[in-house]
Amino acid sequence: MRILVAPDKFAGTLTAVEAAEAIATGWRRRAPDDELDLAPMADGGPGFVDVLHAALGGELHVVTVEAVSGERVPATILRVGTTAYVESAQSCGLHLLGEGDAERAATSGVGELVLAAVDGGAARVVVGLGGSGSNDGGAGLLAALGATADGPLDGGPAHFGGLSAVDLAPARERLAGVELVMASDVDIPLTGLFGATKTFGPQKGIAEDRIAEVDGWLERLAHATDRRTALEKGAGAAGGLGFALLCLGARREPGIELVTGAVRLAERARAADLVVTGEGAFDFSSRSGKVPYGVAEVAAEALRPCIALAGQVLVGSREMRALGIESAYSLVDLVGEERAFADPAASLADLATRVARTWSHP
Repeated sequence: MRILVAPDKFAGTLTAVEAAEAIATGWRRRAPDDELDLAPMADGGPGFVDVLHAALGGELHVVTVEAVSGERVPATILRVGTTAYVESAQSCGLHLLGEGDAERAATSGVGELVLAAVDGGAARVVVGLGGSGSNDGGAGLLAALGATADGPLDGGPAHFGGLSAVDLAPARERLAGVELVMASDVDIPLTGLFGATKTFGPQKGIAEDRIAEVDGWLERLAHATDRRTALEKGAGAAGGLGFALLCLGARREPGIELVTGAVRLAERARAADLVVTGEGAFDFSSRSGKVPYGVAEVAAEALRPCIALAGQVLVGSREMRALGIESAYSLVDLVGEERAFADPAASLADLATRVARTWSHP
């Protein structure tokens, strides 16, 4: 059999590349004659650059930028021809926030990454969005690219109280002639009941009783900058980084579609007999542009069955099939939560061995 292995990262434990390798290791124990094609995946969040490098090759350039914690951290730019790929989570990721305060976290480092890519000669810059610990509407990015205002843009939303005017002209001039693409599957607006703060603020540590005030600060940023753009789909992605990029003329492209195209997933699925995907937690939110749903869609178009291996499976069989997955298998159910976190690669390999007994046929 020919097996296409296309998982996302298992957040906090395995990168997508490590997950694909673990699945392959376990599968080969049971079915050594099967042909395995490894296609690690991402949706624009953490792992975006690594996955594209594995698929496209290119040159990696490491730069030092400001993180949401205020510290300087290394971040990687992938250069393929005249296109540069950057991953916002490398400077504003939730994992970098630590004990920091999302109300004072800025996205300056993402702006520094974009600037470094442009200074390196890129004619097209693709910014992967996802996994952010910031909630500043991308103001820090705008400042790093040269935008000015009558108040601080690089101190997080807590400093927007007196903001009334933002001049984007210097930032737009800095990016003149550069095609800007934001890779994101989040389609929410910047503010309001379904905006960035209300939807994702709590997971970044913004208390429920602070949501309204923080959202109000982003409203002030929007009125000072471009209120119409704040209402566009995707403006609320990555704590509002989508808003800043849209203000600078970025084109929005679903992250999972960008990656599936880059790794030629449709072509590889047609050559396979079975498609295997996976992620840390497989639940109904996977339909919102996450990797398993995107992979399952590609598998369905190729008329190939798709199964999922996950840290946890939190949907029933009916919901699973609505997501295009024939069967899903839980790591925690097989080895227990303690071992799943203590030794994730070996545990995932064991699960793959078990699954291969059912799905691999001579």
